[in-house]
Amino acid sequence: MTAPSTFGLSTEARNLHWLLSNLVEEVPGVHSVTVVSSDGLMLLSSDPGHQSAQAAGRQDGPRGSSADLATIVSGIGSLTVGAAKLMEGGGVKQTMVAMEEGSVFVMSISDGSLLGVHATPDCDMSVIAYHMALFVGRAGHVLTPELRSELRKSMESAQ
Repeated sequence: MTAPSTFGLSTEARNLHWLLSNLVEEVPGVHSVTVVSSDGLMLLSSDPGHQSAQAAGRQDGPRGSSADLATIVSGIGSLTVGAAKLMEGGGVKQTMVAMEEGSVFVMSISDGSLLGVHATPDCDMSVIAYHMALFVGRAGHVLTPELRSELRKSMESAQ
């Protein structure tokens, strides 16, 4: 994982970066993690350096990098919210997509923000879901509009 620069960020932003780094480093089977705002913009990423590699035309990371994952998470989030409305099922708490070569997990944080995880096919899904719930519990109350704005600006400057 490429450690994101947290120089100049608020304490809350640095804490969220730390929580995200711990999720990737401590949970077996996690490839990449991203946090996406309700309007589909990436707020946090486990591998921000991969974005600049893609922009330079290099495809050195696995499919499912955080930049791609943010797009996927936003789409899955939108689709499941629409499905829940049609089915009158209430709010969507989490979504999991299991594939032959991996899994994608999406969990609601707050006010439409989403946490997305791309994991290996042999991951322990319950362990990943547990650690995602811990992240959501710790991050949800601090993800204010001001902090989302700060995180967006830091992601833009990392590119």
